Amino acid sequence: MRDYTSLLALVALASAHLEHEYQTPFSGPYNSLWYSTLPGDGGTQADSVFSGISTFGRLPYFPCLSSDAETYDIAFLGAPFDTGTSYRPGARFGPSGIRQGSRRLNLYGGYNVPLDANPFSSPIKVLDCGDIPVTSYDNTWAIRQIEAGHNTLLMRKPYTAADQKGISKTGRTLPRIITLGGDHTITLPLLRSINKAYGPVTVIHFDSHLDTWKPKVFGGAPSEVASVNHGTYFYHAAQEGLLKNDTNIHAGIRTTLSGPSDYDNDGYCGFEIVEAREIDTIGTEGIIKKIRDRVGTTNPVYLSIDIDTLDPAYAPATGTPETGGWSTRELRTILRGLDGVNFIGCDIVEVAPAYDTNAELSTMAAADILYEVLTMMVKKGPLTAQ
Repeated sequence: MRDYTSLLALVALASAHLEHEYQTPFSGPYNSLWYSTLPGDGGTQADSVFSGISTFGRLPYFPCLSSDAETYDIAFLGAPFDTGTSYRPGARFGPSGIRQGSRRLNLYGGYNVPLDANPFSSPIKVLDCGDIPVTSYDNTWAIRQIEAGHNTLLMRKPYTAADQKGISKTGRTLPRIITLGGDHTITLPLLRSINKAYGPVTVIHFDSHLDTWKPKVFGGAPSEVASVNHGTYFYHAAQEGLLKNDTNIHAGIRTTLSGPSDYDNDGYCGFEIVEAREIDTIGTEGIIKKIRDRVGTTNPVYLSIDIDTLDPAYAPATGTPETGGWSTRELRTILRGLDGVNFIGCDIVEVAPAYDTNAELSTMAAADILYEVLTMMVKKGPLTAQ
């Protein structure tokens, strides 16, 4: 009898929890005027996750670069640029591919079980703001376009806590931008934009490559334009004072080098290195600890994720694939271990859908990675001053 009573109490508790967490299904753009023309009793019909235009996670879309009529706390923004690649181009289609891969994120409601939060059902307002119009004919101008587009959205008043003091240089609370790349060159103009708002910042960089190479080592830098590419942008960021010294970290590194001096230069740029193979000895928990110890929980932190952190078995659609990488499960576990870090922005880059399988392995992986990041940002709430 006692066990039966306990079971009833448990069922009642679970029912109350489910009622509290219940999400209203997507209603879609269709109303009874259309639906009533069909046989039956009329009513409404919700969109399926495979219908309608693609936005990230089927979030509401608003052309934020054309109008400031809508406010937001977190915005997704595409940067379709790939003319800074050294091997395989195609990441200009990354933003659209990632959006397509994200369609089923909230198929069952969007609740993130490990992080105990639902980024699609919260007071935090999240929009998909579309793409920055980026030229494919002039790298210098394209980089300026990306910086200007990002900064336009970054410096606006957020939907939540707009009148509260924040951690930016001006003391304002600012929204956060999640950028869909694009090759990794885009991180340089994004950091320039971030610098205008926050000053030098700490960077967590997930990648198989260092991306701190001196231009004369990586590509030879025959011109100033050629010296800025997806392998040198952190070198330029360090030279421009965009990085907070000795708080930055790479994770997932497994590239070949021109020589040991590449590691010396990387240290000069202010980075510590966690190599991909370390997961075999210290595991995901050890990697999480190294990252958290390096960046802390009070520094403003920018997160840059190259999809090639994943092994090509899990994400073949990338510009410079490297074998020996982490699985999607391992990377998502490591990211979730960073819950509570002061993320002020994020990008995911080097997704080149043309090299994917027809099962959309890479674009789905990229979308799921950003789902973890979005959940952590929503849990953190507005970046107000403590």
